[in-house]
Amino acid sequence: MNSKVKGVLQVLLVLVLIAAFAFVAARGIGGAHRGSAKNIRLGLDLEGGVSVTYQAYKTDSTGKRTGEQPTDKDMADTIYKMQKRVETLESTEAAVYQEGSDRVTIDIPGASDSEEVLKELGKAGALYFILYSDLKTEKGGTPNEGDKVVYDKSKVLLTGDMIGEATSGSRQQEGTGKTEYGVSIKFAGKGIKKFAKITGEHVGEQLAIVYDEKLVSAPNLKEEISGGECWISGSFTSESAEQLASTVRIGALPLELENIHGNVVGATLGSQALKSSLFAGVVGLILVIIFMIVMYRISGVAASIALIFYVGAMLLALNGLNVTLTLPGIAGIILSIGMAVDANCIIFTRIREELATGKTVASAIDNGFSKAMSAIVDGNVTTLIAALVLYLKGSGTVKGFAMTLGIGIVLSMFTALFITKLLMKAFCALGMTNTSMYGIQKERKTINFIGNWKKYVVISGAVVVICVAGLVVRAASGGPLFNYSLDFAGGNSTSVDLSKTVTDEDKQKAEDTAKSVIGSGKSVEISVADNTKIVVRTEELSEQKSEELKATMAKTFGVDESTKIESEFISGSVSDEMKVDAAVATLIATLCMLLYIWIRFRKLSTGISAVLALVHDVIAVLTVYVVASAFIPVGSTFIACMLTIVGYSINDTIVVFDRIRENKAKATSRTSLAEIINKSITETLSRSINTSVTTFIMVFVLAVFGVDSVRQFAIPLIVGIISGCYSSVCVASPLWYVLSGKGEKEQKAVTYSKKKK
Repeated sequence: MNSKVKGVLQVLLVLVLIAAFAFVAARGIGGAHRGSAKNIRLGLDLEGGVSVTYQAYKTDSTGKRTGEQPTDKDMADTIYKMQKRVETLESTEAAVYQEGSDRVTIDIPGASDSEEVLKELGKAGALYFILYSDLKTEKGGTPNEGDKVVYDKSKVLLTGDMIGEATSGSRQQEGTGKTEYGVSIKFAGKGIKKFAKITGEHVGEQLAIVYDEKLVSAPNLKEEISGGECWISGSFTSESAEQLASTVRIGALPLELENIHGNVVGATLGSQALKSSLFAGVVGLILVIIFMIVMYRISGVAASIALIFYVGAMLLALNGLNVTLTLPGIAGIILSIGMAVDANCIIFTRIREELATGKTVASAIDNGFSKAMSAIVDGNVTTLIAALVLYLKGSGTVKGFAMTLGIGIVLSMFTALFITKLLMKAFCALGMTNTSMYGIQKERKTINFIGNWKKYVVISGAVVVICVAGLVVRAASGGPLFNYSLDFAGGNSTSVDLSKTVTDEDKQKAEDTAKSVIGSGKSVEISVADNTKIVVRTEELSEQKSEELKATMAKTFGVDESTKIESEFISGSVSDEMKVDAAVATLIATLCMLLYIWIRFRKLSTGISAVLALVHDVIAVLTVYVVASAFIPVGSTFIACMLTIVGYSINDTIVVFDRIRENKAKATSRTSLAEIINKSITETLSRSINTSVTTFIMVFVLAVFGVDSVRQFAIPLIVGIISGCYSSVCVASPLWYVLSGKGEKEQKAVTYSKKKK
């Protein structure tokens, strides 16, 4: 086939795929409009959903309510386990929090009728093993499978707490050969011996398995079961067996829950949050495309087309994988777009370097992609490891962030290494072989970064001092270390029943009224329930302030305070356990990244340097939350921001380290490590700056066009991006140099650039 014809076909193939993505995203396929962007599941912060409140009760050994107040520990355990249950229903972004002292509320995004879901969530989740002879029906009869049973809990032989593993599956029934679904149970620790003892002592009897007060099955014990494993079968479908397995894994709820009311709630970030974020995304993407074309010419055109391809593929992936998209999820997409652009910047820099040696465009493209491969793979794999750990170990917003980031990384690698390359080779085949269309890397004077490492220590030290000093001052004042938002600290919820459809004007009036009472600088969240109620969430108020707020709201909207306004305390939707999950997941992810870098670069000092640079960037962002605490509270977006910085910073650093590794392998024995590092940083400097600029553009546009809640996320992220660029150049590599123990041995190398002058 003629090379020009082949080139035309390759370009057309990519354009046709982009057009197909655009059509599916706009219209969808079939009557159900599958794949349409409108079908992407949005979180509570962007779309709203259903809010259901449960009353929590303590029970005795017989299952009767005691009338005692649930303890704080019981409530915390219940909230944490409910959050885990919600996640098994493919709703990682649901919010679970405490209202008052004995109520639990679950906000489920995107739902309009949650009856079946809530039936499953509200189950006690208790699994008991008890002799069949100790069971009766509610009317005193002999129970059959599926019947609700009554029993004395003191006669329970074994509970689900001793189960180590529960997995759903299927088996062939003996005799009939039919497929039956069930759950495979493996006991752990003392449960193994206890189960063996029970089955041995009651051979010939029926051992009943009771789940949520219903008889699942009652098999005859033919012999002692010593392996600690059993199979639970009954009237299961594949779905119900998996639900039982997941509930048993999570564990029984310590309290009985009764559904007392449910209602539809509006988006917590307001109806404009999604529109402004989408608009900012489009504007940012256009500006990035313009920047890439100006900086990289024909290569920038290829990257821009690949980036549009990426956006289309991302929309389809979000649809196909049923990802719930929230603000932290958008953060993951922004980071992956930055990494997609970064991969292209690395490749184009390599191509320009090859052209500078006199190679043809075709040869430069092949060599450029080949030499860029290791940096791209190492950077993306390291961030992918972090995303995987965060998804497996995190919960709530952390899991949602990890999912979108993971999808984005895979797609960005594909578009950079396959789509961009396909287009570049096609352009070359079409006759675009003039080197001026691609640009030639100019020889740059090596900058003495290592010689100035002490200056960088002073700059970074100043940032740390400001952060620590701010925290000390806040601690000394007796207040919290940060200005925590409602989803972290909890507060008061005041609902106003207008008995009419709530308008945007009503919501604005409610916000203005609340701030006039509690202070204009305080955090206020406005949402809508059942279309007729305005819900105002504020920080925890004194009884006097709470009464003042209710009276002022009643006056503002002309309603009866005693019948139309309710107020109660709510806990933060980000529980202490979820915060611990996020911290543990981040720590494990960091350690995994350290291990990967150590293995890839064969020196522990490399991994330690990268992680310390990462810590530097986290402290830099923390400083923003300390200094600007009056305007930027610490909430769920804080977690998303920190996770974004972790992924961005480590990727930036690895690109520099990869060039150091390459130059070190080519260097002679007379070349000092300082020279190698300085040369490597200088060679990758334009790429570091260009990548930071493109990511900065995306986030800056969010800060300009976004609503307050989006802006509170974008501003710290901007600081993190700048810090990430600075640390990869001025912190990580000098740290590697110092940790390598070369400082004293290479005093001449540190000042070599000065002597050349």
